[in-house]
Amino acid sequence: MPAVPATMNAVGIRTPGGPEVLQPCTRPVPQPRAGEVLIEVAAAGVNRPDCLQRAGAYPPPPGASDLPGLEVAGCVVAVGAGVDWPAAGEHVCALCNGGGYAGYVAVPAGQCLPVPAGWSDIEAAALPETFFTVWANLFERGRLAAGESVLVHGGAGGIGSTAIRLATAFGATVYASAGSAEKCAACLAAGAARAIDHTREDFVTVVRGETGGRGVDVILDIVGAGYLARHLDLLAPEGRLVLIAGLQGYKAELNLWPLLAKRLSITGSTLRARSDADKAAIATALRARVWPLLDAGRLRPPPPATLALAQAAEAHRRMEANSLIGKLVLLP
Repeated sequence: MPAVPATMNAVGIRTPGGPEVLQPCTRPVPQPRAGEVLIEVAAAGVNRPDCLQRAGAYPPPPGASDLPGLEVAGCVVAVGAGVDWPAAGEHVCALCNGGGYAGYVAVPAGQCLPVPAGWSDIEAAALPETFFTVWANLFERGRLAAGESVLVHGGAGGIGSTAIRLATAFGATVYASAGSAEKCAACLAAGAARAIDHTREDFVTVVRGETGGRGVDVILDIVGAGYLARHLDLLAPEGRLVLIAGLQGYKAELNLWPLLAKRLSITGSTLRARSDADKAAIATALRARVWPLLDAGRLRPPPPATLALAQAAEAHRRMEANSLIGKLVLLP
């Protein structure tokens, strides 16, 4: 392996605020601790939690890097004690606890996955954050099964498009909402049975019409409080509401009757705060259940958009303007 330098280029957060607080900087290259590997970053994915961290609303867990960036792909260049896989020289994609906006990042080995067969590092860098999130919430917490139906909001974004592709691959019917005709077309291309332009259509009315009034079995909810009552109304008996964000708030008045009458469940999670062991367990499930589909070419999202690492502020502006379709990655 080539020698690892002492310092690296990175993008840090000067102070909590808008995209302009993201600034290029030079940092020491981290050293992998026991159970970790050091990855030379070929590409780093951009996700909405990065924007929340930049704004001061999503702090890194204790011991994690203060640099933003929750997913990367690249080559393993050093291995800490006790790591059996991956080995130095292997190309992996990985879920980071932080630090992805940099030339190198240290990551728990259990959060690494092989770059799928025939994929570039740039394509693979767009996988971990969304695939970990969707698998853990839609399939583990939401128990989505073949033959069931699911409503996905933000269907053209990274989480939404991943949810559409995974749900359809495992035999579910997907209804997706998005904010323009172009984004609805992207939802249909990803496999949605019906795309709903929420700027001109009512998603409750549309989904009820598509399901003969029954509603859906699962809702993957990034909206939160603003849609709570409507979601409970739209769920079918034994339905599950899975919360992963609160773009319209986290506090709402709750009418308990739909939960009782239809035997509904409400659950949710955030990924970053979970333990390394939890994340490793999700990675193991993905490698067994999802990675064979990627290796075989049965799941292949469009290539992500790219910007240079030094353009991280522009990437955040695009993310917060909701102008992205699919994923965006930064290239060190």
